[in-house]
Amino acid sequence: MKALNKKLIRDLIHMRGQVIAVALVVACGVASFIALRNIYRSLLLTQQAYYQEYRFADVFAQLKRAPNRLEARIAEIPGVASVQTRIVAGVTLDVPGVAEPAAGLMVSVPDKRTRILNDLHLISGRYMEPGARNEVIISEAFAAKNGFKPGDSLSGIINGRWSMLRITGIALSPEYVYEIRPGDLFPDSRHFGVIWISRDTIERAFDMEGAFNNVTLSLSRGTNEAEVIRRLDSLLEEYGGLGAYGRVDQVSNHFVDNELAELQVSGTFVPAVFLLVTAFLLHLVLSRLVSTQRDQIAVMKAFGYGNFPIGWHYLKLSYSAVFIGIVLGIGLGWFFGYQMTALYARFFRFPILRYEMDPLIISLAALITFGSASLGALRAVQKAVSLPPAEAMRPESPAKYRMSILERLGLHRFLPIELRIIARNMERNIVKSVLTVISIAMAVSLLVVGFYFFDAIDQIIDIQFNRVLREDANVVFNETRSSRVKQEMAAMPGS
Repeated sequence: MKALNKKLIRDLIHMRGQVIAVALVVACGVASFIALRNIYRSLLLTQQAYYQEYRFADVFAQLKRAPNRLEARIAEIPGVASVQTRIVAGVTLDVPGVAEPAAGLMVSVPDKRTRILNDLHLISGRYMEPGARNEVIISEAFAAKNGFKPGDSLSGIINGRWSMLRITGIALSPEYVYEIRPGDLFPDSRHFGVIWISRDTIERAFDMEGAFNNVTLSLSRGTNEAEVIRRLDSLLEEYGGLGAYGRVDQVSNHFVDNELAELQVSGTFVPAVFLLVTAFLLHLVLSRLVSTQRDQIAVMKAFGYGNFPIGWHYLKLSYSAVFIGIVLGIGLGWFFGYQMTALYARFFRFPILRYEMDPLIISLAALITFGSASLGALRAVQKAVSLPPAEAMRPESPAKYRMSILERLGLHRFLPIELRIIARNMERNIVKSVLTVISIAMAVSLLVVGFYFFDAIDQIIDIQFNRVLREDANVVFNETRSSRVKQEMAAMPGS
């Protein structure tokens, strides 16, 4: 073994505390980068493939009631590739084991299985039989939370009539990846679910024969979406149109896109904080090491070692700590990424959501980490190789003394001796002082960002339920009632 390699091992053992600290910081940065970037990549690829395979619509519109013949006029709008008209209505459900009523969103589908926009992915069971009026398919989140399976029955109030429904299948739809009831803050699959029912059955139940109240469109590539929405709103205006909107504003897709954007930002800035701290730590550790090993550097140069072998020796010292951190960070990144993917699977309902490690992301994490380590060690290595042997043999020259700013202003008289010493050292080592302040600020920012989400959620809950929604109970009527009902309810005991 070469002499410099033996020295490297001895230095690593002697500085094991600092090496472990640097390795742990590197591991945190690498783990967060790998986990967040791979989760972002997995979610994005899954979303794109799912939307394309199951024909997620580009434009959505809700209206009061329109005749089916209007579908042909909608299809004539330039840029519209396909049109899907349907009936969507809210129902009240009686879920076994749940004391309060649950809400359901009924969505019509063709009586016979065919390719449609926002197509269904059957998890289990089968499609509804043509002509079977009481058969339905329910969403996977609703079924999982309430223990439903194909063959079970579900009762509810459909347009004022008590009905018994038979569950034939459990499915997913790209329209409800994030299944949330309108007005809710978070998904509540225990009390809300999506129900797909045949078009013929829902038409009879809601007196919508020959009509529709919801339409979705897919657009040709390069189509101006805003112009299509404008033309669609113009057609639906006389039929009680509530305003069409694009995919970007669709509730489920909006939540998924927001989460992807947050992952992208977090996967960039959080690791950057750790890597900047790593660069600072390596600079600090190597600068102190070079200062204490001036005589050793002089001896090595006297024995014929050039600048490159000496500089490479100190770079290897920093790379050793970084390498340990990268190996540990890859393992932690896989573990945390797997756990976070399982957490996302509880809220985002995709047919397949797997966490896969991308070798390119691992390589990029290692490259960025080694680059930050090189930048942090550069100044210390430059100092080591620039020392002439004769100068390195002598002790380091003492720092030049000069009056600090506080002393020149005469303010030192108001400070105790301890604060004067601190002020002098900070002014004489201005670069180190600034870097230290920046590092501490970044460390504090990580804590603030981490706990910010808890405070934000608490604030949202307080505003939503204590200031805005101050009621204890909601009553929803199937049809318009007279104002006398309000007075009757106000006269009820406890109201």
